Amino acid sequence: MAPHHLPFYLAPGSGTDTLMVVMGLFLIGTVLWVGTLYWKLHSLPERMAHKSQKLQFEFVAVLGLISLFTHMHIFWIAGLLLAMIDLPDFGTPLRSIAGSVEKIADATPAADGVSVPPEPAAPAAGKPAPAREHSDV
Repeated sequence: MAPHHLPFYLAPGSGTDTLMVVMGLFLIGTVLWVGTLYWKLHSLPERMAHKSQKLQFEFVAVLGLISLFTHMHIFWIAGLLLAMIDLPDFGTPLRSIAGSVEKIADATPAADGVSVPPEPAAPAAGKPAPAREHSDV
C-alpha cells in the first residue's frame, strides 16, 4: 500500500533505516569529540602551570581535581587564574640567606682583634663527637 517513490529519509518496510544508522554514527563521533574537547579544556590550567614552579603546578592540579569531582566550576576558575599568575621565586634567595647565615654562625668572633679558630667540643668518654647537621631552610 506504500507509494513507489518514498523520500530517502523514510525506511522501506523490509530494509534498514540508513538515516538512523548515519545519525547513530554521527552521535557517537560527536560525543567522543565533545568529550575530548572537554578534557583538553579541563586540563588547560595544568598545561599552563606546567612550566611554572612545582608548588604552583601542584596547587593548580589539586584545584582541577576538586573541580572535576565536585562539579564546582569556581575551583577550575581559581586554578586558571593561579596558572596565569607568575609567582615570584622566594625559595632561592631564602636558601641563599640561610646558607650564608650558617657560614657566619660557624665562624667564632675574634677576641681583641685576634681570630680564634673554633674548637670542637670534647667528646664524652670513649664516644666520638656527633657530626654537625646543616639544615636547608
